[in-house]
Amino acid sequence: MTDSQDYSLYHKFIDTYLPAGFKDIDRNDPLLLELEAFSEANNQFFHVANLIQAKITWSSKRSEQMIGIKPEELDAYHFMEATHPDDLEKHTLGRSKMFDTANDLFKAKKGSALLSINIRIRNSRGEFPDLLFQLYFMYSAKYNTVFLFQVHTDIETFKKRKNGYHYYVGNDFSNFRFPDEELLNIGNPLSDREFEIVRLIESGLSSEEIAKKIFLSVHTVNTHRRNILLKAGKATMAELIYDFKVKRLL
Repeated sequence: MTDSQDYSLYHKFIDTYLPAGFKDIDRNDPLLLELEAFSEANNQFFHVANLIQAKITWSSKRSEQMIGIKPEELDAYHFMEATHPDDLEKHTLGRSKMFDTANDLFKAKKGSALLSINIRIRNSRGEFPDLLFQLYFMYSAKYNTVFLFQVHTDIETFKKRKNGYHYYVGNDFSNFRFPDEELLNIGNPLSDREFEIVRLIESGLSSEEIAKKIFLSVHTVNTHRRNILLKAGKATMAELIYDFKVKRLL
């Protein structure tokens, strides 16, 4: 039996169906049957997309169970429409980074990349569980496009950080694994209030202006500024803002 934290089945799926451009995926393929059982045991579903065509081309059966959308009806609209209002901006930034990453691979005509982020998505019961989105990008010279293999895991019951949210983009594929505490603690380390202050600083406001806008004392705002730099491990706010922009957190 496959280890519940072993993504080798997902890699096998990619290796099997990528050469054919992820076409004619047979749901009765023993590999698919094993994958469906694996994803059900781990409260996951997965889909494939052609990012140059901006189209989801195939989804596993559990999309209906987890988010109330039949596999053949799943498209990007459903994810955006079902996003928790408080996570909509984060989702929009993540989606923008997704297309930036695909465009970089398409221009290079080679390579692969990984992006992951957690977003609250409405399920069939009208609840908003926290889902980890793990996006595995791969350029195909044969089809001159960028394919996306995406795994969604319900992490609502996982032990997660109290502040901030998970976010990763890069080429360390050891991060394409079943989520654990170490993985989920990669990303934005700031509380909602601290991140709000960073965004206000980035918009050009001074500490005095920020204090008036969010009804805090100037002393409290400046304390937040010091704590933000300590948490982020940065020497200056300009350095932090630049880093966040590169990561598409701002």
